[in-house]
Amino acid sequence: MRKLLTRGAAATVLVLTATGVGIAQAATSPPPLQFVAATKAVTAERYVWGDEVYLYFDLGLHVIAGKDPFEIWAKRTGYDKPITAERVVVQNGKTKKVALPAGMVTDFTGLKDFTAITIKDPAGQVVTSYKTSFCGNTWGSARTRPDAPATTPYPTMCGGENPFALGAVWGVQAGWDSDVNVQPAVENFDLPLGSYSVTATVNPDYQKLFGIPAEQSTVNVDLTVVDGDKNGKSLASVKAANAPEADNPNAGEQVSAFRPELRAPAKRPATLKAKPAAGPRPDLKSLPAWGISISQEEDQKWYVNFGATVWNGGTSPLLVDGFRRTGTELMDAYQYFFDAKGNQVGSVQAGTMEWDNREGHKHWHFTDFAQYNLLGADQKQVERSGKEAFCLANTDAVDYTIPNAKWRPDNTDLSTSCGANTVIAVREVLDIGNGDTYSQSRPGQSFEITDLPNGTYYIQVLANPANKLAELSTTNNSALRQIILGGTPDNRTVTVPPVNGIPG
Repeated sequence: MRKLLTRGAAATVLVLTATGVGIAQAATSPPPLQFVAATKAVTAERYVWGDEVYLYFDLGLHVIAGKDPFEIWAKRTGYDKPITAERVVVQNGKTKKVALPAGMVTDFTGLKDFTAITIKDPAGQVVTSYKTSFCGNTWGSARTRPDAPATTPYPTMCGGENPFALGAVWGVQAGWDSDVNVQPAVENFDLPLGSYSVTATVNPDYQKLFGIPAEQSTVNVDLTVVDGDKNGKSLASVKAANAPEADNPNAGEQVSAFRPELRAPAKRPATLKAKPAAGPRPDLKSLPAWGISISQEEDQKWYVNFGATVWNGGTSPLLVDGFRRTGTELMDAYQYFFDAKGNQVGSVQAGTMEWDNREGHKHWHFTDFAQYNLLGADQKQVERSGKEAFCLANTDAVDYTIPNAKWRPDNTDLSTSCGANTVIAVREVLDIGNGDTYSQSRPGQSFEITDLPNGTYYIQVLANPANKLAELSTTNNSALRQIILGGTPDNRTVTVPPVNGIPG
């Protein structure tokens, strides 16, 4: 089953400053950042289903960038190295990067403790208080004044679940807004029905560092929590309605220098230009397996499940077109090459694509992208995963700080990537800086270990296994993750040693 990323939900609002002045009427020289509330009063709907409680909680808080974009680059040089962050600033018409103080960034989800939120009851007693992070990336970003740029280049999410990310870019376009995270970092956050007053304040260190005026650093919002069940909605329907926005294949602009359109090619190439001897190439890199677990399925067999990511750290997108063999469920695949300006300059045949008609798939798979193997302690193959074909999609931002990384990829899930059985051609793309992740949660896509003896094994993630794809290097195509099988036939266990402190 595909590992899909989630994105923060956003509210569509008429943005007001803390003093109630519309942004379109704001000063011609706005501060570098403003912290605003969309409205002075919000309602949160609370739903209960058995033991489960769901609170749709959105305070309508936003950050707005001034005449220049707000942009942060975060990166680590290795998994055993700390994350460092720099702010991109414009001074006297020149762009430079300024290091942020240590401790402001500890992961790839955003600036640590950016906002302090306090919720009080009608008697003035504090019900809860907590701090939230901020990165600026959001699907709901929009321009807040008529003269703002028409598009934003920044990514649509702050960080995914992949623990092996290397670099992130966070930003708010000049004159655009970004939602401020108000959800506390606890599961099943809940508030009883009733009225509350909420105070949200930007951390003083960030106020000073980013030029947020003191009078615009705190906002107050009245909050009313109501019984959503009385509106006749089911918990499932409310969750669906407030879920992250669906991926839009036309969203955003292409940040990379490469601009291949994500549409099915018109026809099979009549003649092929040979791949150029030099020039930009993708570079497929395998990450160590992650999200590793063990399960016993309905067939009473034991399986090791894991997430596997192959990402493109090269100088060109990996672009593969498939052309259907008439009357069949098979396509011939071709890899295309581009020069430094993004012009197509060559192509080679690169295996096949096949239609996968199984439930949960129903799309075209490229057959020569990756392979997953279970190796013994001697690192010889014990088993091969049943997952042998892939729909390429940009599911994970692995390193957006490398040159020409595409920050807003168009094909981010199965619905925007892999085509239906009615098509005659398919285009699949893995953009620079992006990874393609699959989870192995189904029998046949995981490793069956029912009869394997206890001991040390390795999960191998292997990119480009048959070397049918041309890339910069094949020395980084394999990644091993050690696991230790234990337990009894009735209760198998798996232990995963960390990699430079990163758990399994």
